[in-house]
Amino acid sequence: MAGLRERKKAQTRKRLADTAFTLFRERGFENVTVAEIADAAEVAMSTLFAYFPCKEALVFDAEDEYERALTAAVRDRAAGVSMLDALEAHLVPAAQPTPDGPSGEDFVELVKSTPALLEYAGRAMRHWEASLAATIAQEAGVPEDDLLATTLARFVLDANFLATYGDHSPEDLKAVFERLRYGWGDFGATTDRNPTSVAAE
Repeated sequence: MAGLRERKKAQTRKRLADTAFTLFRERGFENVTVAEIADAAEVAMSTLFAYFPCKEALVFDAEDEYERALTAAVRDRAAGVSMLDALEAHLVPAAQPTPDGPSGEDFVELVKSTPALLEYAGRAMRHWEASLAATIAQEAGVPEDDLLATTLARFVLDANFLATYGDHSPEDLKAVFERLRYGWGDFGATTDRNPTSVAAE
């Protein structure tokens, strides 16, 4: 059980993130200063920067939890479940928003409409990619810098990034996972064949 100090720190962090998100949604990311966020959350500027190193990080306050959940999806998968199946189950469909936080739709819309946040999301994804690749390699029993493990992590996270911040549906992302399973050998060659039917031949 977390101690009182840890609980207070978590509450302060959440208050800062929630306050920032509300102001960003109301006025736009570029039109809100960190000083205004600190003032609205009733904390000192030094306190804000103790929790968040930059303005963009206030929006991605759950990125560490996201990374842990992503790697855990592979590491803690049930017996007999492939790593690719575990990742698909984790990423498609997207996790439901928590009742006391901003909705997933609001988060995505804010990031999509703000170049600085979209760039930050891309940098965060590369960090998650390294962690995911290392976990995949460990689970597969291959060296940490194995190209196949690194490539799989990149394909999965790039596809998820494009599906999340582009005009794509969960079904589009599922189609990518199907291609990852069965390959691109027939892609574009004909319209009456799909990856599943190819694999069954």
